[in-house]
Amino acid sequence: MSRELKLQRERQEAAELARRQAEAAAERERNLFTHFVGAVTPLPHTDRFAFEQAPPTPRRLQHELDEERVLHEAMSDEFDVSTLLDVDDQLSFRRPGIGLDVTHKLRAGHWSIQRQLDLHGLRSDEAREALGQFIRLAHRTGLRCVRVVHGKGLGSPGKTPVLKSKVQRWLVQKKEVLAFVQARPAEGGAGALVVLLQPGKRKLY
Repeated sequence: MSRELKLQRERQEAAELARRQAEAAAERERNLFTHFVGAVTPLPHTDRFAFEQAPPTPRRLQHELDEERVLHEAMSDEFDVSTLLDVDDQLSFRRPGIGLDVTHKLRAGHWSIQRQLDLHGLRSDEAREALGQFIRLAHRTGLRCVRVVHGKGLGSPGKTPVLKSKVQRWLVQKKEVLAFVQARPAEGGAGALVVLLQPGKRKLY
């Protein structure tokens, strides 16, 4: 019996010795960096780098600009231009701040006509869309003077130039338009308008 108790005690002592050796080895491993490098001072929390959140999903900027441009393109048929037109022998328009000399020069051909839009044969909604796109593109590409042919209305019911008055309303609502006058007889006369545009930065597309 005593022999068996002795063996049991020796096994317990051996197990305890092994445990202490294992703990000592673990402690040495934990202190290995300090042992070779020396004492270290932890960095203050304020110097820690905080990762930024993931950037937001890119916006479809060009699409939004196009949508905004379409909204600005909405030209009303009900817009009253009677107070904005110069009443002379040939109705003309000049934006506030533009002198009479501008319409006089425009009528005299001071600016060369660089592009033309012919609205003959188009329905009212088609003509409005075509005119809006034409003015926008002309301004975007740096053109200053264009002609818009709306016709004299001789083929309309009652021979009333409906499209002519609508074109005047639409042009007045376009911010790119500085002035317009009725074309000279050789350039279309009462069936066309010569339009002066705001100076624009030329862009190639």
